[in-house]
Amino acid sequence: MSWVQQYQPLGSVAMSALVAGIPLYILFFMLAVKRMAGHKAAFAATAVAVLLSIFAWNMPADLAIGATLYGAAFGLFPIVWIVITAIWVYNMTVESGEFNIIKNSLAQITDDRRLQAIFIAFAFGSFIEGTAGFGTPVAITAAMLVGLGFNPLYAAGICLIANTAPVAFGAIGIPIVVAAKVTDLDMMKISAICGRQLPFLSIIVPMWISVTMCGFKRTMEILPAVIIAGVCFAGSQFLVSNYVGPYLPDIISAIVTIIGLGLFLKVWKPKQTWHFPDEPPAASRVVASEFSGGEIFRAWLPYIILAVMVFFWGIDSFKAILDKIFLMKFEWPGLHNLVMKTVPIVAKDTPYPAVFNLNLLSTPGTAILFAGLISILFMPGYGFGKGFACLLRTIKQLRWPIATIAMILGLAYIMNYSGMSSSMGLAFAASGALFPFFSPILGWLGVFLTGSDTSSNALFGSLQKTTAQQIGVDPHLTVAANSSGGVTGKMISPQSISVATAASNMVGKEGDIFRFTLPHSLAMLGFVAVLTLLQAYALKWMLP
Repeated sequence: MSWVQQYQPLGSVAMSALVAGIPLYILFFMLAVKRMAGHKAAFAATAVAVLLSIFAWNMPADLAIGATLYGAAFGLFPIVWIVITAIWVYNMTVESGEFNIIKNSLAQITDDRRLQAIFIAFAFGSFIEGTAGFGTPVAITAAMLVGLGFNPLYAAGICLIANTAPVAFGAIGIPIVVAAKVTDLDMMKISAICGRQLPFLSIIVPMWISVTMCGFKRTMEILPAVIIAGVCFAGSQFLVSNYVGPYLPDIISAIVTIIGLGLFLKVWKPKQTWHFPDEPPAASRVVASEFSGGEIFRAWLPYIILAVMVFFWGIDSFKAILDKIFLMKFEWPGLHNLVMKTVPIVAKDTPYPAVFNLNLLSTPGTAILFAGLISILFMPGYGFGKGFACLLRTIKQLRWPIATIAMILGLAYIMNYSGMSSSMGLAFAASGALFPFFSPILGWLGVFLTGSDTSSNALFGSLQKTTAQQIGVDPHLTVAANSSGGVTGKMISPQSISVATAASNMVGKEGDIFRFTLPHSLAMLGFVAVLTLLQAYALKWMLP
């Protein structure tokens, strides 16, 4: 016998929505105020959500536990599988010494601090965001800039600002994958809409970084390079997200930007090389080139292989072949079609499915695994034994992020299946035609709370869909706006700032970085909010 979702169990829409938000208030308090570890905060919020679903939303306990476990399972596969394999490839490049060659090759391109920031924080950071995500790019790029002699505050702040452009497609597109999964919306359409919002930010981020460092006047000295970087990245981001899918926009955009800007700087140099006023003479900052062209190509080869593999895995016909070899689908026991969604959330009573897909071969995580295995063959002094040991260390390294991701997805699913997310969505529908303006703000809040665009989409994706349906707006737009707005919150989230301070040797000065990035975060959020409102009505032609 099925259980019917309740949307106003406490008598009114407002009261039900207020109580439904309690798990999120707890998450906010524990992360932003108490600054507790992510897995502890996620566990507390999930536990409270389960209790509320049972005692306030009258959901049977077995269904509540089943929905939470179903969400956690999706967190583990395919999401955690992608995260583990992506960071494993990165860790192997570090252990084999190849990553030092990558850093050196980037540092050789220019000694101008403005251009180094664009290359490393923006372009290379986007590449790492695309392959690993989850805080990895800020940690790597901030450490690289400090190693090159950047002021630590600027190194941390610039890397956080630069990380805005690629976050929605980070970690092989996981934020978009999750948004589509928790909302049952078309993943390609969500990807395409994000690809028609974020390029407007991407094209100006290089200039934004430079102006932050040295002001508008000095930025005009490198305007040609700024334009090349912005157009290369934004153009590639639009094309790949709209016509290939959400898995590769960051990786391809970053590669195109690095190559395009690198080639441009071979024929053009700024008239004046800019560096921080308190730096030593240029001669003492320049690092001699230590590696040949062949060594540099070999060092980049794991990521080239990764991009190629993920590209093929994104082709539907290729995925279909892999699924014929191995695909297990099963209905989640004690949950599938046992929850009934009703009016006004859906047009007519509809069973809520719960089908788990174990597509071990066709998931992007497996593409990355194969890329890593092939890459081992080209790493000097490395081998499969070291690679396997590195994989085990990577899993141990990520044990708490793994737990956090699983519990955050469990939280999202219990809120969705119980009707708590829908209760909040009905309350937000009261904002009427203005809701598209608030959609990115919700995403921004979610990323500030969790430090992850993926987690924000899991938390608020269903709410965004429900509210959009209530006010007659395309739900794909509001779900995409949750992700696009979320990227602007990444630079002020406690987790991201903690990573940046650790990488730039500024532990204890988190408040300084927060104050540094907050105005940038709010300005970018305002832009995305206004754009989303316009796309909902006046600029509908911009949507796919």
